[in-house]
Amino acid sequence: MLLIGMFTLHTGSALAVTAFAQASPATVTWLRLSWAAVLLLALGGRSLWRSVRAATWRELGAVVILGTASAGMMLFYSEATARIELGTATSIEFLGTLVVAVAAMRRRRELVWILAAVAGVLCLTRPWQSEPDLVGIAFALAGAVCVVGYIVLTQRVGAGFGAVHGLALTMTVGALVSAPLGAPAMIAAPDTDLILFTLLIALLFPMVPFLLEMMALQRMGRTAYSTFSSLEPAVALVMGLVVIGQAPAAVQVAGMALVVVAGVGAARGDRARRPAVSDRAVEHPVAADGLRPGGQAPVEEVGPGIADRAEAGVLSGRGA
Repeated sequence: MLLIGMFTLHTGSALAVTAFAQASPATVTWLRLSWAAVLLLALGGRSLWRSVRAATWRELGAVVILGTASAGMMLFYSEATARIELGTATSIEFLGTLVVAVAAMRRRRELVWILAAVAGVLCLTRPWQSEPDLVGIAFALAGAVCVVGYIVLTQRVGAGFGAVHGLALTMTVGALVSAPLGAPAMIAAPDTDLILFTLLIALLFPMVPFLLEMMALQRMGRTAYSTFSSLEPAVALVMGLVVIGQAPAAVQVAGMALVVVAGVGAARGDRARRPAVSDRAVEHPVAADGLRPGGQAPVEEVGPGIADRAEAGVLSGRGA
């Protein structure tokens, strides 16, 4: 599920770059979020609303924060990829989650992975060779900050509502949050071709990869999950090359390798084989109607703390 999600996500990201010639990144992102929300709300059906009614205010608040963070990730990432290469933007976003993961380990020797990742990003951006696009880099860094909120809350929302329901609510919040930035231009000058094209992109990213990731988080050990997720910057570089012809220089390939090695190294620093979600979440799975077995409303997930979630990895440019 993780590998399929990675390639799907970055195929969608690469296709989104081609749509920026027709509309701004904010408009394209809003359309993608809106399509994902509509499709997932339809998929959730009546059971989604029963799940919402049974949820606590704290669980609903987590959905609002996660939806806002997801919208921020996608908006900032889109703005970044409109200015810099896909693989470079993903690697810069990756820095935020890598810093959180290493900080959670509380071992000084793990700082070597941060240094390796920073060296990798420098090789990707090559500031010594030409004038770097500081605006694009700034957008990617802003996306990295949003990824932290995604790391903290994805497991909680996925365990509390189930993957489909949790993602439906998250995408709905994201569409509403991004509407002031993306909707006005499309309302003023509707483009049927772009609207249909963003439906395809929305299936590729965010709908399918986010759904697969929520499901994977319920099944995988933390070390395995974070190790696989560390491959995402390399996947982004490959899809940028295949889909939109962004050919990297040799030094950029070396930089990408450094970022991936840093992610894998940080992931392997935690040898725990516990699942990425708590035992309680596994013992009380969410049924298709959003309720616990026996018809009970979902209880709040008591899983790993923020540090544990960081160690679990989620070392990806998710919103990316």
